[in-house]
Amino acid sequence: MTDFPMDSRPGNGAAFPPDLDTGQPTAARVYDVMLDGKDNFAVDREVAHGSLAVMPELKEIAVHNREILHRAVRHIVGEGGITQFLDLGSGLPTVKNTHEVAQETDPDARVVYVDIDPIVLAHGRAILADNPNTTVVTADIRDPRTLLENPEIRGFLDLGKPICVMLVGILHHILDEENPNGIVAALRDAVPSGSYFFITNFTRLSDEPASIDLEKQLLEQLGTGRVRTPAELERFFDGLDLLTPGIVPLPLWRPDRPITDATSTAVRFMTGGVARKP
Repeated sequence: MTDFPMDSRPGNGAAFPPDLDTGQPTAARVYDVMLDGKDNFAVDREVAHGSLAVMPELKEIAVHNREILHRAVRHIVGEGGITQFLDLGSGLPTVKNTHEVAQETDPDARVVYVDIDPIVLAHGRAILADNPNTTVVTADIRDPRTLLENPEIRGFLDLGKPICVMLVGILHHILDEENPNGIVAALRDAVPSGSYFFITNFTRLSDEPASIDLEKQLLEQLGTGRVRTPAELERFFDGLDLLTPGIVPLPLWRPDRPITDATSTAVRFMTGGVARKP
């Protein structure tokens, strides 16, 4: 089990908004803990600690989620020719994030990070100040129509041309009553033909009672979320053409290194895919 220091300050001493509510955890900062980041608070580390007690593989799963981002973005730029990215629920910028990977392939690639956590805005804009092709916007992806009318986004990306919409590790924080399928559909309908969607999500391991109980315990610790079945994840890609190999466990999507245990929880608990709008 990983121990996290239980002070209430962000680990790197960064300057954050003075009115920031540090008493409530956020998905962005809990994910930052899983990636051994420093931009998190005691409450985020408590959630991470409790979640890892239920599923120790979560840190490895977080790494898999970051690694598929590298592979997918490289493909979407290099093979798909896409140079505009809308990274929704992006979390805190860390080493080798979307803009770095995309701009390694095409220096003119433009990236908009979108997150509801004000720390993402404060920290992201500070470290991206010298990158004119990348910006950070605070918005709620649960309101996709308002998001797509955001003047910062519309001023930065040309939404009349194909883009890549990234929903990487965020839809499992959207509950069924918040209509995740409707969110994806609204985004799909708003972008032009030739656009790409890149989606990953917590995925049910099996229908066995022990597996479902594990899901419940994990979500109780995280305080939010929805583990979805493979069939539910497939519906996110309705109206899109999936790229091979389809929707698969993250390490199995066009791997660039050997996978030693494809049946492990760390490999199978999160699946995803990349698709193109015809």
